[in-house]
Amino acid sequence: MDKAFWKAGHPPTLLAAFLYFDVSFMVWVMLGPLGVQIAHSLHLDAAQKGMMVATPILAGAVLRIVMGLLVDHLKPKMAGLLGQTVVLLSLAWAWLAGVHGFQQVLVLGALLGFAGASFAVALPLASRWYPPQYQGTALGIAGAGNSGTALAAIFAPGLAAAYGWTNVFGLALIPLVAVLLVYSALAKDSPECPPAKTLREYLQVLRDKDAWWFMFFYGVTFGGFVGLASSLTIYFNTQYGLSPVVAGYFTAACVFAGSLVRPLGGMLADRIGGIRTLLVMYTLAAIFLLAISSGMSTPWLALLVIVPVMLALGMGNGAVFQLVPQRFRREIGVMTGLVGMAGGVGGFYLASSLGYSRQLTGSYQIGFILFAGLALLSLFGLSMVKRRWRTTWGAASVAGARV
Repeated sequence: MDKAFWKAGHPPTLLAAFLYFDVSFMVWVMLGPLGVQIAHSLHLDAAQKGMMVATPILAGAVLRIVMGLLVDHLKPKMAGLLGQTVVLLSLAWAWLAGVHGFQQVLVLGALLGFAGASFAVALPLASRWYPPQYQGTALGIAGAGNSGTALAAIFAPGLAAAYGWTNVFGLALIPLVAVLLVYSALAKDSPECPPAKTLREYLQVLRDKDAWWFMFFYGVTFGGFVGLASSLTIYFNTQYGLSPVVAGYFTAACVFAGSLVRPLGGMLADRIGGIRTLLVMYTLAAIFLLAISSGMSTPWLALLVIVPVMLALGMGNGAVFQLVPQRFRREIGVMTGLVGMAGGVGGFYLASSLGYSRQLTGSYQIGFILFAGLALLSLFGLSMVKRRWRTTWGAASVAGARV
C-alpha cells in the first residue's frame, strides 16, 4: 500500500468507519455464537435456530435501504450516530428486561438489524474521500470491519458460559459506547457528498440492469459470508458435538479468514480488475461449498474446507465494491444500501435454508449444494456482462481504474 493512498483521502475517517463497522458487525451476528445456549434455554428446534440467526440478517438487509436514504439526506456521520443509538438502546432492553421466548428473540434480532445496516453508512463514509483508483483498497479496509463477526464468535459463547447469555448483551455495550465516542471524534463527512435526492430518484437506479447484477453478485459473496458466520457455531455444535465455546473458536477461525482478506480482495481487484478477481473467487467458493456438502468426517476436516470458502467470499466482497463506485459514483449512497440489502437477503437465505435443511432431512447437505449453485450462477452472470462492462463504463478513459 503506497504513500499516495494515505494522502489521497482522510485516514481518521477511514479508521472511524472501520471501527464502527467492526463493533456493529460483532453485535449484528451475536445471536449466532449465542445460538446454542439460547436454543437450549428456550427449547428451540433446528428450524427455529435457523430463523433466530437469519432474522438479524434480513432486518439488516431491509434497513440498509433506510440507512442508505439517511446517508444521502443527513450525510454519513449523522446517519451512523442515529443507527448506533438504536443498537445501544436495543441491547440495553435485552439485557435489563431479558429475552424469554422465541418471539422476543425475533424482535431483538430485528432491532439488531440496525447494526447490520451500518454497512450502508461505513462504506460511503470512506468511499467519498477516495478517487477511483483507490476505491478497492479504501472500501476493503473499511469493509474489513466484518471481522467483528469473529469477535462475537470468540467471546460471546465463553462470556455466556461464565455470566449467562443475557448478560452478554450488557457487556457488548462497553465496546459499542467506546467506539461511538471515537467515531464522534474522528469521522468527518467528505466535502464531495452529493446533494440529497427524492425517493423516486433513488428508485430510478433500479431501472439500470447493472444495479441488479451488483445486487446479485454481492448477495452471493456477502450473503455467503455472513450466512455462514451466523450459522457455523450451531453447525459445529450440531454436526460434530463441539461445546458452544469450542464451536465458537472454530467459527472464529473461519470468519477471521474471510474478513481479513477483504482488503486483499479490493487491492487485488485494483490491480487485475474486479471482474477477473470475482471469476476466480466464485469458482473457488462453488468447489469448496460442494465439498463441504458431501460431509466431512471430523470438525478439523470441515474447518479445512470451510476456511477456503470464507477466503473466497471475503475477497469477493472486496472485489464487488471495487466495481460499484466506478459504475455508480454519484449514487454510491443508495447503491451501497441496495447492494448491501441484497447481501443481507443472501445471508438470510443461507442461514435459514441450512436450518430448514437440517430440520427436514437431518442434514445440512441440501443447503450447501443450493448455495454452491448460486456461486456457479454468478459465474454465468459475469460471463454475460464482462465484455460490456469493460468496453463501456469500464473503459480506461472513463473509469480511471481496472475493471
